[in-house]
Amino acid sequence: MTAATSLDELLAKDAIQDVLARYSRTLDWLDDEGQASCYWPDAPIDYGFFKGSAADFVPVVMAIERQSARRWHFLNTPAISVLDPGYAEVETYGLTAGARRNEAGAYGGTLYGGRYLDAFEKRGQEWRISRRDFILDWSHPIPDQPVFDPNAAFPLPILEILQNGHEKYRTL
Repeated sequence: MTAATSLDELLAKDAIQDVLARYSRTLDWLDDEGQASCYWPDAPIDYGFFKGSAADFVPVVMAIERQSARRWHFLNTPAISVLDPGYAEVETYGLTAGARRNEAGAYGGTLYGGRYLDAFEKRGQEWRISRRDFILDWSHPIPDQPVFDPNAAFPLPILEILQNGHEKYRTL
């Protein structure tokens, strides 16, 4: 492998990791355009409950995310195999949690563990997801919590993101 080839592979892996970080952030902050920018519009997507193109998937997943008052998407370090200068296979394990407020005002939800089996393509100068299969490995209920408010003895800010355009969100 030449130095130029090694550098190209490192740059590809870095760009792919940026897309995966953007994927999580844009779900959590309800950024529809940012989420769409993670996929090529024609990318086939299979989440089990949804099978179709990325262009059709993004509005569906964003509507689901808007049902939670708080959401967190954590991805592990991806395993990336750059198979040629414009194509890579990627596997990433992830945890996702969402919390909704019930009628009594308590928050409860579900914690999910699974893996993303992705293909990435570089078109022009940009890497995006060109195929995604999500595999759910397990889920676990998050019991209702009577309060998710800051602890007065240790006050940390808590965000409740209910729509896009939150004042704390930054496009990175």
